[in-house]
Amino acid sequence: MEYAIFESGGKQFKAIEGNYVAVDHLPLEEGKKVSFDRVLLLVNEQGIQVGTPYLKDVSVDTTVVNHFKGEKVVIFKYRPKKRYRVKKGHRQEYTRLRIDNIIFLGKQPKTVEEKPGVSDTETAKPVEKKATKAKSTEKAKAATSATKTVAKGKTETKTEKKQEK
Repeated sequence: MEYAIFESGGKQFKAIEGNYVAVDHLPLEEGKKVSFDRVLLLVNEQGIQVGTPYLKDVSVDTTVVNHFKGEKVVIFKYRPKKRYRVKKGHRQEYTRLRIDNIIFLGKQPKTVEEKPGVSDTETAKPVEKKATKAKSTEKAKAATSATKTVAKGKTETKTEKKQEK
């Protein structure tokens, strides 16, 4: 098995041809080609090559598939007995890359067979899930939290209630 370890954004990633890798957000459009020349390690049939710190004449060619946000990280600050509680959230942006090729000296060039009429970005996009029920429940929650029915049949918004007090 042939693979390489490359560096992007101060982090190291394992590149295997045909696999996908999620790196920190890169300001590139979907479908653009990116080449990483900061390769730290290369493993192939001839053996293992380790860079000091990087290997010369070795690069990893990739294609930008899409941009996405990671899972939410909750930051909660708390000081006991002081009534101090702060809750924040953060979602990191990432770029998904498809590893097209690992280029090094002595490698035999591969011929890429493409299917007619289908582009790489169309086949690599993740399938979106249907969220009709979730959208309808979100709308219902928003409607109930925004207005409240009073006994007289009049509806008041939360801001109007606060203004009356």
